[in-house]
Parts: sequence; structure tokens; C-alpha cells
Amino acid sequence: PAEPTMVLRLKFLNDTERLARVHPGDTVGALKRAYFPGQEQQVRLIYQGQLLRDDSQSLTSLHLTHNSVLHCHISQHSPSPAPAGPHASADPVHAALNVGSLMLPLFVLMLAVLWYFQLQYRHVFTATATTFLAGLTLLFSFMAFTMYRR
Repeated sequence: PAEPTMVLRLKFLNDTERLARVHPGDTVGALKRAYFPGQEQQVRLIYQGQLLRDDSQSLTSLHLTHNSVLHCHISQHSPSPAPAGPHASADPVHAALNVGSLMLPLFVLMLAVLWYFQLQYRHVFTATATTFLAGLTLLFSFMAFTMYRR
């Protein structure tokens, strides 16, 4: 007797869905090969908040049932290293300068310079400017604390 089929809902980041007809004994790898040919290494499947890392796991061992939703993320680059030269980067995004990581030190430096000038040249700073500088420092400190406390 033929193994019964079940339908899985593949949901993508842009909220589109695709139906996948599979057998309960199929593996995660077989699902990737069938519905994402040539992209198996870039596809990440997530079920109930868990990344399905093991391609040899069967769908029944994951307790997938008919109409279960698998969230799909397809990365634009392959996680496998490029076989080019020893200094070639497989990911051009990480090879470029990450300007976002420089923002915190830049703001800290700007605030430090402003506080230095406020202390050295008090007669130039009005009460309003000093209050604004103190408020800006508090706001920045709060934002930096909430962003980096993870």
C-alpha cells in the first residue's frame, strides 16, 4: 500500500504561502530538494519556533501533521565557503565596512566633545543649550542601554 500523503503549508517572509504534498516518512532534506531544487543550502525551515537543522530527520519525528505551517527563509548567499582564493570573502556584505557598528562610538565621541566644550566654554552655552545637551545625553544613554542589554 502507498504511504498516505499530507499537505504542509510553506509560509515565506513576505506572507506568501505554498502547499507541499509530502509523505510522513519523507525527510527534511527530501522536502528541501523537492520544493527548493538547487537552493537546499540556502533554505532554512522553521517549525514551531525551532530551526530544522538536521536534513535527515523525518517529518513524523518532528510531529508534523496535515496542514502544519513551516516558515521558510531563503538566504541570498550560500553558507558554504567559496572555493576561491584564501583571502576571498564568501559574503560581500560582511566584507564591506559595517557603518552601523560605528554609530555608537561616533555618538559617544560627539557627546564627549560637546560636554568638553560646555565645561571649557560655559559662557558660550545658554541654559537652554545645556539643558538640551543633558537631555540628549540621557536619551542617548537610555537608547544605548536598551539596544545593547540583550
